[in-house]
Amino acid sequence: MTDENSEKLRRIVLKVSGEGFCPEDERGISMNSVNHLAQQIADVVKQGIQVAVVMGGGNILRGAQFKAANSSIQESTAHYMGMLATVINGLALQDAIESLGQPTRLMSALPMETVAEPYIRRRASRHLEKGRVVIIAGGTGSPFVTTDTAAAQRALELDADILLKATKVDGIYSADPIKDPNAILYKTLTYNEMRQQNLRVMDSEAIAKCAEHNMPIMVFNFRKENNLMKAACGEHVGTLVSR
Repeated sequence: MTDENSEKLRRIVLKVSGEGFCPEDERGISMNSVNHLAQQIADVVKQGIQVAVVMGGGNILRGAQFKAANSSIQESTAHYMGMLATVINGLALQDAIESLGQPTRLMSALPMETVAEPYIRRRASRHLEKGRVVIIAGGTGSPFVTTDTAAAQRALELDADILLKATKVDGIYSADPIKDPNAILYKTLTYNEMRQQNLRVMDSEAIAKCAEHNMPIMVFNFRKENNLMKAACGEHVGTLVSR
């Protein structure tokens, strides 16, 4: 997968963290942010690329906030609360994309038939084949599993060409670029290099799943104009992690 020989991809799974739904350093949902993301996704689908989006929910709730010693909320309960937050984001993104005339289906690993279809792999694949954006919420439906791992799982289940992880930075750095001005931006990494250097862009379980089945991961800055389109069309933006 190179710039010189880029090929438009058939099917992508896009992991969007909660930070994609609000301005930097803010919480909640900003419709300006949601509409910007929706437009990028709709533009990619117009190129004939099938898109599934796995939702994060950190803009609404993070489980870590309940880890204080005086918290009476169990960790598993906090995880379920986080899964519900991903459904809220999914509903916002669904309406934003459909306002552009692009059909969608919101699917949830947590049963909630009044607002979302249950996530069923074959049904999700069929929606993608029909040109619908599939928005996947509820993580895996189980606690103690991150949405990064859910994204890796869905990318494998749906036979995606690549897992795209949208972030607010340009890719994977050797250190936090905000704290270390000398941090190096990697153009490519192997799965082993990512684990050995303990680069915490995705959790270890997600990386292990992708490594085992050779699912490439591209980490890129979705806030930069046209980056999502470039990545979906096979161009190298950000950092490519592969075997």
